Amino acid sequence: MRIGLISDVHFGPSASHDGKLRKLAQYSAPLTQAFVKQMNEVEKPDLVINLGDVVEDQSPEADRESCREFLRLVAPLEAPLLHVAGNHESVNLTDAELATLWQHEGPLCYSRDVAGVHVTVLRTRHRREIDVHLPPEQIAWLRADLAEARYPVFVAVHHPLSDMCLKGNRWFEQTPNICHVVEARTARRVLEESGKVVAVFNGHVHWNHLDVIRGIPYITIQSLIENIDEDAPGRAAGTYAVADIDEQRLLVRVLGEQPARYQFELEPRTG
Repeated sequence: MRIGLISDVHFGPSASHDGKLRKLAQYSAPLTQAFVKQMNEVEKPDLVINLGDVVEDQSPEADRESCREFLRLVAPLEAPLLHVAGNHESVNLTDAELATLWQHEGPLCYSRDVAGVHVTVLRTRHRREIDVHLPPEQIAWLRADLAEARYPVFVAVHHPLSDMCLKGNRWFEQTPNICHVVEARTARRVLEESGKVVAVFNGHVHWNHLDVIRGIPYITIQSLIENIDEDAPGRAAGTYAVADIDEQRLLVRVLGEQPARYQFELEPRTG
């Protein structure tokens, strides 16, 4: 089974941080088109997951149009596409509006069975400049969802559920409160107790990163359009990932200007 992953495409204006150009939004559309072409013609995944932050928030009208532009560009994908809500599209758009744009029914935490795996999508709540939460009712839902899962589980979430060290991170070294999820330890305990979770994927942090906690890989995917140079004019990371799982192993290939490769041997399933 193969999954394609893309994150933090940030349609909208380019953005700076600490006085330096960081988000190269002029590449959002062409790199998204290149991703779709690669998925359809080369990788041919069974599923594609958008890990969130489709927009660089501006206003309700502008953000709706940015979402629509992204959705128009990914419409040719030949694999099913699942969406994760990020913090930027949540500034000006409600969950109901996002669900309508995605043509999705129900809450933005949900799960799907695809090609022999169970994908659980979580919806973190980001209070701008304050903190990030996974509400108690969603943790209860997660526990119930995992109890019912019949297949190996992938979890997709925008914010990281690991407590990664942020030293050297351009965006969050000084503001870990808007990166780390307050309830991350509780959520991880639920994942561990299920015995079914193969991996957790997230975006948000704008770098590639791997933590393995009690046997579960927590994999952060770099932004598609992060400037990998120090400042203007810059080079976009062009990052996306492909995850392959079979009965023996999980192989994750991170592609683009900052490639990485992670391999995990899987314990045989019993029962």
